Amino acid sequence: MARLAGSGLFGDHVIYERPGQWVFAAAPLGAIELDTDQVQVTTAGHQTTRGWTGRPVAALARALESLRVGCGEGASGTAYGWIGFESCAYTLDAQQYLSGGTKLAHLMIPRMEVTVTDAEVTVNGASTAELVAIEELLGAPAGPPPMGHPTDISADPSGYRERVAAAVAEIAAGRYQKVILSRRVELPFRVDIPASYRLGRMHNTPARSFLLRLGDLAAAGFSPELVVSVDDDGVVTTEPLAGTRAFGRGAVADLAARDSLESDPKEIMEHAVSVRTSFAEMVSIAEPGSSAVADFMAVRERGSVQHLASTVRGRLGGDRTSWDALEALFPSVTASGIPKRAAVDAIFRHDEPRGLYSGAVVTVSANGSMEATLVLRAVYQSGGAAWLRAGAGIIGQSSPEREFEETCEKLGSVAPYLVRAT
Repeated sequence: MARLAGSGLFGDHVIYERPGQWVFAAAPLGAIELDTDQVQVTTAGHQTTRGWTGRPVAALARALESLRVGCGEGASGTAYGWIGFESCAYTLDAQQYLSGGTKLAHLMIPRMEVTVTDAEVTVNGASTAELVAIEELLGAPAGPPPMGHPTDISADPSGYRERVAAAVAEIAAGRYQKVILSRRVELPFRVDIPASYRLGRMHNTPARSFLLRLGDLAAAGFSPELVVSVDDDGVVTTEPLAGTRAFGRGAVADLAARDSLESDPKEIMEHAVSVRTSFAEMVSIAEPGSSAVADFMAVRERGSVQHLASTVRGRLGGDRTSWDALEALFPSVTASGIPKRAAVDAIFRHDEPRGLYSGAVVTVSANGSMEATLVLRAVYQSGGAAWLRAGAGIIGQSSPEREFEETCEKLGSVAPYLVRAT
């Protein structure tokens, strides 16, 4: 996958890994770009730009339907792309924090898909010349893994500890129960995103992974959880993770950290309230009586950290669509807070604009099935800037120093595996 992305032969692209399957989707037939002012639909080099009102997911659903018609028969497959955190402002009464032109989403329909499983490689939509190039790229020896570039993640120019302390004070005053605050780490070098994806994936155990280059944004990450999936039968799944300890420091230290995680009242409370919120959101879009929690407070290992994790499922109700499920469950409660409206307000006040961070990489099939995976543990690059970002869940019992340490633990899933661009 990294070799296909790094070849530069296929234009904008998205790599998406789900259990047992990798897809390289490239050479867009058309694309949708949504910002606070307008939605732009591009097909065959022709652009249509118009204003929009209402909810971002509804605007995207309408635009995708239009795009599929404009792209013709080749657009019958899956759309790929991303939805930014700021799109939640429209459903959570935080639009006053958005500036004009803020990017909210970018989706594309690929002409070409390369799908790799344990059993086979399938190529759809490629020209004869592209097929030859793909065979050469996939058939070449793997070669040694690239070398990571040392990266300092200990600096705190954003005043993270002070922002955590301010949030703890607001929680004590009863303004909200929990909020996820993050910090951005600027990188002093340009990153080889495909090579970093390859090296990072060798050292991570994500729920999903992704690499994308759409327009001027490139990113690669190792997502720890699903925001939402809706399968062909209408089963809706979300996987809230909350509660964190370091992992990968040796068997004895990892077991001690796990024991601490499973017995720490702060971590247990943080997870329980997150699951309660996810369950309530599931109930709002599911058939009555179909919502349930499974694997409550299981421990899942995700790269350099381990989390408390649960699974919440339901069956899509009545006239609801996968877009309704996404709207109800986005942003992930584990990347926003509780209650969501007040927590998102705090995020807009205390955090820098997030963009793709804590948003979702999305796949949407023509029949309406969908996956939206949470964008965390990722590296981002746009224009002349490259950066990392990580956050921690703040509750009344939070210590600013411990929450800063947690961001370092999470950054450890990506920072050691960044490959400097040459």
